[in-house]
Amino acid sequence: MSVAFTKEESSETASETLLPDRPISPHPNLVTDAGLRTLELQLAQAREAYNAANAIEDVNERRRQAAGPLRDLRYFAERVRTAQVVPYPTSADTVAFGSTVTFSREDGRIQKYRIVGEDEADPKAGSISYVSPVARALTGKAVGDVVTVGDQELEITAISWDRSESA
Repeated sequence: MSVAFTKEESSETASETLLPDRPISPHPNLVTDAGLRTLELQLAQAREAYNAANAIEDVNERRRQAAGPLRDLRYFAERVRTAQVVPYPTSADTVAFGSTVTFSREDGRIQKYRIVGEDEADPKAGSISYVSPVARALTGKAVGDVVTVGDQELEITAISWDRSESA
């Protein structure tokens, strides 16, 4: 067969399929029970997507389709491996990992967030990472305490924890 009819990968195509690793936080990988289950699910989904991509016959297309799932597979495998499940808070006296804290801002806004691990944080859904400035300022504080974050004062109005939030 003539070389003109073979499909060889160029170095350009090869470099397109090499995605940089997703950054891994330098902080301890603290998670809730639910957070660990989510990481395990995401790892399984990345593995399925990678296996599906590897079934593609065309080598160039296979590499292109496998690049994202391979990167996710490496990331989630590391996050599951390093996950440290934090037990439920033992009381609602002070803000802790897993607590839901309600606070008021100087401008009158009332906000409520659950403090969780970095991978499970979703502020729009009501959860923030334990390493966020707000969570760091609130942790260890009690109802009535006022903390300063940036140029804002936040007053804690309620602390709760509920095992069903981790389910």
